[in-house]
Amino acid sequence: MWYRVTLPAGDWQDPVLYILSIDLIVQVWLDGENIYQYGTFDKDGRGKFEGWPWHKITLPEGYENKTLYFRVFSDYTDIGLWGEVSLMDHSELILHILNNSLEALLVAGFSLLVALLALILSLLQSGRKTFTSIALFSLASSVMLLSESSASQLIVPDALMWDYLAAGSYFLLPVGLWLMLDQWLGGTRPPRAISVIWKLHLVYMLGALGLALTGVIGLSFTFPPFDALLLLSLFLMGLITVPRIRLMTKEQQVLVLACGVFSALLVADMAVAHGFMQWVQVPVGLGLLVFILAVVIISLRHYGMTQRALQELTVTLEQQVAERTEKTERLLQREKARAKVLAFENEKSREFAEVVAELQACANLDQAFQVLTEAMPRLCSPIKGMIYRRMACGGYERLALWGYGSALPDLHPVIETLEHMPPPVRLLAGSVEEAEAACRNCQGLVCFSINVEFMNHGTAPESLLLLDAEGISNSGHTEGGAARLMSSINLVVERIGVTLSGLSLKEDLHRFSYEDALTGLKNRRYFDQLFEHEASVALRKELPLSLLLVDIDHFKQFNDTHGHEAGDAALKAFAAILESRFRGSDVVCRYGGEEFVVILPASDIVGARERAEQLREAVRKETVVFEDKDLGFLTISIGVASWPGSTKKPEKLLKLADEMLYKAKAGGRNRVEAFPER
Repeated sequence: MWYRVTLPAGDWQDPVLYILSIDLIVQVWLDGENIYQYGTFDKDGRGKFEGWPWHKITLPEGYENKTLYFRVFSDYTDIGLWGEVSLMDHSELILHILNNSLEALLVAGFSLLVALLALILSLLQSGRKTFTSIALFSLASSVMLLSESSASQLIVPDALMWDYLAAGSYFLLPVGLWLMLDQWLGGTRPPRAISVIWKLHLVYMLGALGLALTGVIGLSFTFPPFDALLLLSLFLMGLITVPRIRLMTKEQQVLVLACGVFSALLVADMAVAHGFMQWVQVPVGLGLLVFILAVVIISLRHYGMTQRALQELTVTLEQQVAERTEKTERLLQREKARAKVLAFENEKSREFAEVVAELQACANLDQAFQVLTEAMPRLCSPIKGMIYRRMACGGYERLALWGYGSALPDLHPVIETLEHMPPPVRLLAGSVEEAEAACRNCQGLVCFSINVEFMNHGTAPESLLLLDAEGISNSGHTEGGAARLMSSINLVVERIGVTLSGLSLKEDLHRFSYEDALTGLKNRRYFDQLFEHEASVALRKELPLSLLLVDIDHFKQFNDTHGHEAGDAALKAFAAILESRFRGSDVVCRYGGEEFVVILPASDIVGARERAEQLREAVRKETVVFEDKDLGFLTISIGVASWPGSTKKPEKLLKLADEMLYKAKAGGRNRVEAFPER
């Protein structure tokens, strides 16, 4: 089933779409692109259950007011988006999840401590089974609350594992509940049905989980039968306990009332889960807390001999809850500091994007370094620093200095040798761990090398960016923030180096470039030099490389019939079609006369042949007009060869494409022939 929603506009810097749950698997599409997927769809659009996680869908730039499509499959009792759906900044998501899960985590922690307490008392009071059932119920409650909380995925990001834990603990709840009632209502002679019911629930839990783990049925299919069984058992519980309410003690009445409140909340949560009620956050945890508190208080009254020990454990429990609350507050403070770092990074990312755009628009490296000289003080603020550029003699000249005021640094404007310079920081892209180590060791100035790749002499440190280490630490707000900031600066420097390398290559290629005077395309000499370079790149990066050799059919006859001026017009028209049909990374050249050649980097034989067929069809549909006279249309023959599909050596592509061109012309022209793959 498909769902759609129009995304609103907002001032989010890093927007994500948060969805509490989806039944069962989903694909998310925006502008025809699959931007998110959970689960695996088969060829029939179906799939198997893989858990009920919360979903974080990162939205690309320009998403505002666009339609987001959800492709959902479910063979469960419900289908579609379930629960909370919110649009927020990525930096707010963790805080949002922690805030939503805080109550459940606290109650789960409380339930776990109660379970431990009851287990200890059951060992001390071996003749009493009440504490054993309390421990079982509390432990199941704690595991269920933790597993169903959104924060569980932050602990271990395995949704299916948590769903199995949630199912096991959920299926175990009525076992503990009926055991407690069987023991607490023992004085009123409860019927044997109570014992039968909790044993039936225990058998169902073991059977359902066993069948799900062995793959006989999906885990999601075990919930509806259990919910029906639970409703039936709760109904029987009411039939058993209500007629005996007057015969019970006050403590037993309190227990039955607390159990009734908890059961009502369970039924309400069940109705929401199956779509019988509109989604709302049912406070099952609070009901569970009330019920457990009632059981604990009554248990304390029944076992006065352990009252002092229980009081001490209660104090310990309060201390642990306070410690968890304090840890949670520290986590919130750390997330706030992290949010500040993210805001700082976002601001600098925007400025950096503008600088990169300016660099890409430069004609050469000298112009690019003029842009860097003006942009670096703004880009690095408030961190003080300086930037140097390598001179022809091998030394480095300072281009810009910022943030020092009247207290100038010790480094000279011109450095003949790098012996007294700090060694450049060497980090893997995005490696915050290495950045943390670098932050601990750096003092004074931190050096980042801007490496530029040149066609003639390889990669060299063309520029050095030196930043104040203390400024990095202060701008990062925390030690972790400083490491993240250093890692981001390293990525920025690498991106600048890549951009400058592109400009360097552009300059080198410009020296080799020649244009055909008639068509405006590059000529054969340009092709010979560039093809050698592209072949080397393909070998080094192990990317495919394809070649199209194109010849205009019967062009001599066209010239003889319509004249050479008309022939020139036909060549210009064909050149215009060539330029319009290929990507910016493709290279189109006039090889000679009516022959043309096209270099297709990163294109395999299948893609190259498809592009050739598209070109052939496009030429056949265009007529040649000369002096307002329609001279008819041209046809072309094309030979196609590709590395590594057609040959082990990319330098043989031209020879193979020429053979295929000859085959196309011999086969009747107006054809595409591709050299078969090895």
